[in-house]
Amino acid sequence: MRLLVIMFITLGLLGCKKPAPPLPKPKQDKEIIVVTHNGPSTYYVNGDSQFAGLEYDLVKLFVKELGPDYTVKFLVVSNITQIIPNLEKGKAHFAAAGLSVTPKRQESMRFSVPYQTVQERLVYNKEIMERNNEHAPKSLKELSGKTLIVPEGTSYAERLSSLGSEYPQFYWQKLPNISSDELLEQVAEGSLDYTIADDHLVSVVQNYYPNLGAGLAIGEPEKLAWAFPKNGDPWLLNKANAFFERIKKDGTLNSLLDRYYGHSDRLNPLDVTTFLKRTKSLLPQYIRLFKHAQELTGLDWRLLAAISYQESHWDTFNTSPTNVRGLMMLTEETADRLGVTDRLDPKQSIIAGARYILTLRDMVPKRIQEPDRTWIALAAYNIGYAHVEDARVLAQRLKLNPDSWADLKKTLPLLNRVEYHSTVKYGYASGGAPVIFVESIRTYHNILERYEPQHTPVLPDFNLAELDIAKILAQ
Repeated sequence: MRLLVIMFITLGLLGCKKPAPPLPKPKQDKEIIVVTHNGPSTYYVNGDSQFAGLEYDLVKLFVKELGPDYTVKFLVVSNITQIIPNLEKGKAHFAAAGLSVTPKRQESMRFSVPYQTVQERLVYNKEIMERNNEHAPKSLKELSGKTLIVPEGTSYAERLSSLGSEYPQFYWQKLPNISSDELLEQVAEGSLDYTIADDHLVSVVQNYYPNLGAGLAIGEPEKLAWAFPKNGDPWLLNKANAFFERIKKDGTLNSLLDRYYGHSDRLNPLDVTTFLKRTKSLLPQYIRLFKHAQELTGLDWRLLAAISYQESHWDTFNTSPTNVRGLMMLTEETADRLGVTDRLDPKQSIIAGARYILTLRDMVPKRIQEPDRTWIALAAYNIGYAHVEDARVLAQRLKLNPDSWADLKKTLPLLNRVEYHSTVKYGYASGGAPVIFVESIRTYHNILERYEPQHTPVLPDFNLAELDIAKILAQ
């Protein structure tokens, strides 16, 4: 009996886990710990081997606003199902993970001011639908006999659970340790019938899988916000709320949302499908030249390839009615200025185009940060720098930010309206064209970043702007 008692006491002591010590108060400790997960809308490593993602950028801005003494540490978990448990265990001060504000989550969490509205959509494979002569479901009742899977712990699972009594014959599954990205890929590949995802995420993924269709809206739109533990420091939540109110008013939030999602639905599925095919049939002929241009200029070869595709669809003999020619569609005047002897020579065209983009980017005011600086330079590549300056003047007059591409997208199209172009220095311009031009390039660039590896050259120790094409070609 004594041995049994000792054994039970020992087992009891072993089973008692010492609770984790509470996190230091961020106001005193100056370190903010944020839990998130890898994903295109949260936190990832971009093509320049830098951290990126809407949540990452928001958190960095927030911590910077707290003061120079504050630092941030990201606790990156493998999937969204681990976000709330890590918060509840006191391992992070808050979660920045694209979380929807749901009734169930509000029982255990407090949420910041929302920063984005999303709509859950039923996602399906359009090619399979067409092949089977089927139509996109208009109701969950039509999914009988099909497989619908969502990640466990998501708002999608919570929403579907609440609809169970409404659709008693409707069957679905929730799987742990899987992301929405993975399920979307399975639908695109035809190994899964349906999944559910937020519309902004689907619009991004459709640029890689143009056969995905986003159909039936599931429930009402939801708000995304940062999540804080119920017993967390109210000081930090109040600071976060003030931060979101400020960036909503001054346009910072709009610029960030545009950076990640503003271009995602610019191309239609046929555009994306054609582009993906040509990356296999045409791009290999010119990759070496694009990488050489990167070595000379420092511009990502995939960006240069995206510009070239938007300009000429990688047709070296492309010629417009106005005699703009070649892979980078150079005007005769620009080619002469850059020392190009043959605009139809791919090497000359690509290097000259890259050099011209650098020249335009150098004209953009130094205070304008990337990536807006490059987007504005590309708009100038399309329409001319003078008209871009007119659009910036209009932005200032309309109390928009002349240094933000998200706001210039609104004022450039105004240059074809007499009440606006008659008030600026350089007059009329087809201002919608550079918006389409830049937004398409952004999408093509993102696709190439996903499928093509980056190039890490040893950059030259000379200034390309000081060299002419003849000298460059001689190297």
